[in-house]
Amino acid sequence: MRDFFEILEREGLYRPEKHNKSDSTYRLFGNLFEFISVDQPQKIRGRKRTICFINEANELTYEDWQQLILRTTGRMIVDYNPSDTYSWLYDHVIPRDDADFFQTTYKDNPYLGAETVAEIERLKETDDNYWRVYGLGERGVNTASVFPSWAVAEVPESAKLIAYGMDWGFTNDPTALIAVYQAGHELYLDELLYETGLTNQDIGARLETLIPQTRDPIIADSSEPKSIEELHRMGWNVKPSKKGPDSIRVGIDIMKRHKLHASKRSTNLHKELTNYQWETDRNNRQLNKPRDINNHAIDAVRYVCINRIGTPYSGKYFIT
Repeated sequence: MRDFFEILEREGLYRPEKHNKSDSTYRLFGNLFEFISVDQPQKIRGRKRTICFINEANELTYEDWQQLILRTTGRMIVDYNPSDTYSWLYDHVIPRDDADFFQTTYKDNPYLGAETVAEIERLKETDDNYWRVYGLGERGVNTASVFPSWAVAEVPESAKLIAYGMDWGFTNDPTALIAVYQAGHELYLDELLYETGLTNQDIGARLETLIPQTRDPIIADSSEPKSIEELHRMGWNVKPSKKGPDSIRVGIDIMKRHKLHASKRSTNLHKELTNYQWETDRNNRQLNKPRDINNHAIDAVRYVCINRIGTPYSGKYFIT
């Protein structure tokens, strides 16, 4: 909005009587320009428009995009920096057959000053990922990724089922169920369930269609003993995951000792493996602790690794 009005004043087009500052609107050449922020949900769901321009679109959610496009009768125009490894833009916008995609860089902007250009080009020497994003306009890579190397592959016949891992969820977090197979030093992961709003009765019904043998072990988060007992009474071989003070790091270490493969249909697991990151301190130094986000399917895998694959650590972790 600030740029818009600076340009109007520079071109001698600004008229105070056409500017409604309380509504952040301006009338120009018979058109109404309205500026809204995504932290104003009533504006996103407000009146329709002919053209919608979204600045820094990767800062919006997919729901924001859906609400805006439903209320736009003409054209959507978006810009963004491809700094995110995963974004709804990559999956739901760019591949559309009615979308035009333009990849531009700082070299396409004639208004950048020499100092800004020099600062961007300095990234070649100082930060490979920033140069990739802001210099070349390429999709960024997750430099703080916990699992930087994994592959999409189906479970081979030679792989043996170790157990199923389950992480509980309900309203905001999904209940995740992952089948973990092993072949030598390789783990094959198959996402069977990743859904919110499931009661224990719902989960039991899902298991009847997902797991062929009721005696196959399911290693679940031990934080919900009541849920474990309810599923156990339904006939499922559910066991609580044994945890220790450092169980998250140990589980990650066990996973990283293996080459990881996720089946093609395991789309939520793909997103988690891509976006699961280490914590950083205020100086952006990496800590030996992952962020508690993008980890529901990964936690399900960890429970299996700690309880079925790992070796004892100081008496805290066990093979069962």
